[in-house]
Amino acid sequence: QVQLVESGGGLVQAGGSLRLSCAASGSIFRINAMGWYRQAAGKQRELVAVITSGGITNYAASVKGRFTISGDNAKNTVYLQMNSLKPEDTAVYYCNAERVLTRTPSWDSRDYWGQGTQVTVSS
Repeated sequence: QVQLVESGGGLVQAGGSLRLSCAASGSIFRINAMGWYRQAAGKQRELVAVITSGGITNYAASVKGRFTISGDNAKNTVYLQMNSLKPEDTAVYYCNAERVLTRTPSWDSRDYWGQGTQVTVSS
């Protein structure tokens, strides 16, 4: 079983910064990519940023230039540095691990999600 544990959410004023962390644990052999999604109240979940195991990144247009995603393959951990936060960034942020290959008790590959962490940006 794979678990994703997120941390770093909270309340911040507009223009401030927060750093989210997500660590994957379990019998992990390889993770194809890790990323962050967010869901604001009354809206659909949307991609924020993703990073592949090879270091390729992709960002939503709304956060490009303000957010930076990084990862540590050895620790199966992904980070999201969020700067110049805006009230419209307020949402529950979810960590995602894509195509996680595990080998116990047998080989398996699937996606996993974290429980979500609230980010609130006040104006």
